[in-house]
Amino acid sequence: MDDRALPLAVRPEAGPWPLHGVAASRAAEQAALATNAPFALMARAGLAVARLALALAPHAGRIAVWAGPGNNGGDGLVAARHLHAAGKAVDVLLVGDADRRPPDARQALAQARAAGVALHDGATALPAADLVIDALLGLGAARPPQGAIADAIAAINDQPAPVLAVDLPSGLHADTGALLGPAAVRAAATLSLLTLKPGLFTAEGRDQAGAVWLDTLGVDAGAATARLCGPPPLAPRPHASHKGRFGDLFVVGGGRGMTGAAWLAARAGLAAGAGRVYASLLDPAAAFDATRPELMMRPALWQAAPATLNAATVVCGCGGGEAVRDVLPPLLAHAGRLLLDADGLNEIAADPALQPLLRARAARGRPTLLTPHPLEAARLLGATAAEVQRDRPAAALRLSNATGAAVLLKGSGSIVAAADGRWWINPTGNAALASPGTGDVLAGWAGGLWAQQAELPPEAIACAAAWTHGDAADRWLAAGQAAPLLAGDLVDRMRSRPPNGPAPMRL
Repeated sequence: MDDRALPLAVRPEAGPWPLHGVAASRAAEQAALATNAPFALMARAGLAVARLALALAPHAGRIAVWAGPGNNGGDGLVAARHLHAAGKAVDVLLVGDADRRPPDARQALAQARAAGVALHDGATALPAADLVIDALLGLGAARPPQGAIADAIAAINDQPAPVLAVDLPSGLHADTGALLGPAAVRAAATLSLLTLKPGLFTAEGRDQAGAVWLDTLGVDAGAATARLCGPPPLAPRPHASHKGRFGDLFVVGGGRGMTGAAWLAARAGLAAGAGRVYASLLDPAAAFDATRPELMMRPALWQAAPATLNAATVVCGCGGGEAVRDVLPPLLAHAGRLLLDADGLNEIAADPALQPLLRARAARGRPTLLTPHPLEAARLLGATAAEVQRDRPAAALRLSNATGAAVLLKGSGSIVAAADGRWWINPTGNAALASPGTGDVLAGWAGGLWAQQAELPPEAIACAAAWTHGDAADRWLAAGQAAPLLAGDLVDRMRSRPPNGPAPMRL
């Protein structure tokens, strides 16, 4: 092996990382093939796989490589040859017709055979391996795996050794992160070659891919399809500061029996750094939050003068119930910056009269951020949650295009979509966030960031808030804490990194 650097670990704090969908990755691959000697790209790819395998499992004595019928299988065959040369006991399980492999994959097979690598039919029973390499399906897979490929995926998932997937786990859609069929390879790590694929980071992708690594193979892939959100830049506040410099945040929500949602959002907005936070609760009997006397109650803020609303950032919907419907028209008309969450979204979906008011905000240059979970997005789109989850990026973009608002579609690998068609995936977070109230915290935190920097577009606010929200959960688990992370504790976790306000973001 040569002394090339190892692939890069795709860590959230090192972002933002460029993402390339199938079409963009194919174009980059074709351009690279046109300027490189035959087989050169596959040689680099297979070497990268072998090097990462040795780095991740240096003590693995026996390695099994499942090689499919395409160029992904060819990458696996090259890796097998290098691992064999490194003294490992390597077994290659061939799936598919060897005579129908592409030219580079046929050359990789011939070289592996000449090097003495043990080659087997995919149905062969072999001794247990210490590491398994999944090189069954590559970028072009778009249909449910069937026959021998499906059997191979089942066999990989049924054995206990860690799995390294080549380019992406077999059975996972590269663009959407949805499973192509009933099952996909569940990998401990994935080496994405040439480009990072969006599907590795959203929907089922994060569970299936494990830790993601990237080797560009020395190729410039060109313009990105999307990006991973990166950590928000932070800067200390000037000494000569006062709370009036950091904006006013209005939180409207908290209907009968649900006031906790509004208070969580208000606490998060305060912790994010908003100068003044006012809670306007829809339950007339609601009491103030005695644990946070810094928060102020103001009745019926939606009835404030248009100039007051225009100067404020408003978070509306958290725990509001049906009572939100009556407060939405003035907020849609006059709020300077409006974040709609939970029941604010549900009421717009249910009331056709409110939908044109939302669209009119964009025409008047008033920015809006929608923060739906998949079911709320489905209601707004007239779809089902399953349809939204089947292609999360497309759903977020469609909702943004329909409303003129930026969209933060929550879930594993939250999608941020801007009205101009740009989009991002948030790489932070875990199942510790599957806890009541964490969405209210996200909405309030975003509102608190936006109150301080009214000039920022909503998509920048969404990326910053989602990254910080997920990072708090990642640090929670890294510290040995158990899931779930309670929403009140989440606010404190988010505030702990670090306390100063954000510097301007550039997306």
